[in-house]
Amino acid sequence: MGVEAATIVAHEPIAEATWRLRLDCPSLAANARPGQFAMVRIPDRQDPLLARPLAVYDTFGALADPTCWLPARAAATAKALRYADFVYAVAGKFTTAATRLKPGEQLTLWGPLGNGFTLPKAEHLLLVAGGIGQTALLMLGRAWLAANPAGRVSFCWGAREAGLFGHVEDFRNAGMAVELATLDGTVGTRGSVIDLLDSLAGQNKIAGGSRTAIACCGPEGMMAAVSNWAANRGIDCQVSLETPMACGIGICFSCVAPVRDREGGWDYRRTCVEGPIFDGQSIAWEATV
Repeated sequence: MGVEAATIVAHEPIAEATWRLRLDCPSLAANARPGQFAMVRIPDRQDPLLARPLAVYDTFGALADPTCWLPARAAATAKALRYADFVYAVAGKFTTAATRLKPGEQLTLWGPLGNGFTLPKAEHLLLVAGGIGQTALLMLGRAWLAANPAGRVSFCWGAREAGLFGHVEDFRNAGMAVELATLDGTVGTRGSVIDLLDSLAGQNKIAGGSRTAIACCGPEGMMAAVSNWAANRGIDCQVSLETPMACGIGICFSCVAPVRDREGGWDYRRTCVEGPIFDGQSIAWEATV
């Protein structure tokens, strides 16, 4: 982990109340693993004072045009990676202030932080996102396909309505099948992401047991439902918790999550250092409500 000043290269809205941010931050880009995050702060500001955690959405090496959101990915070694992308939803004081930042301005960040995903052993990887949860999953899908060229990845994304989906083509361009669900039925399956999973399973597009693995990120209720859905079918499920954080390095204990112990009870674990990735069955979801 290191602290660095990062210059904004590109920054613009990509969906309803959703923005994509590209930073020139070689150290973070070279070291980030799928599922890790960075603490990002607007410098020289007292309000908001604290940094906020943002999942590393993607990393890039040298680009012909670093302001283009859909560049041909550079064939680069880890040492040549330079840019990191973050996607955030406008929901509070920090993200509202962030929307006013322009290319050329700087942010302060430290990371990468957290444990990151484990590449699952399976034939089919399901990436399941709700809301802004796609931000934790793109790098995992790409890394898993690189390690399992004969495997397949399905990206399942649920939202209230079609206007909340931004840059879905990132997943398609990486070789993943994309399945969408909206509560209002404006695109894809009408209903929740669980309805989408049920539909795919009913079409024999999802096998139970060890042939399939799930990685999930989104609202807690949605991740609890996906974890239960996976457990009922004998499918391993990793979840990326989006617990609010203040420091990102385990000092403040503001990001604790209830994790089950071997005796059947549970205790709090720091999401920033012992997560944010956990086995979905290890979370005491009833204690998160």
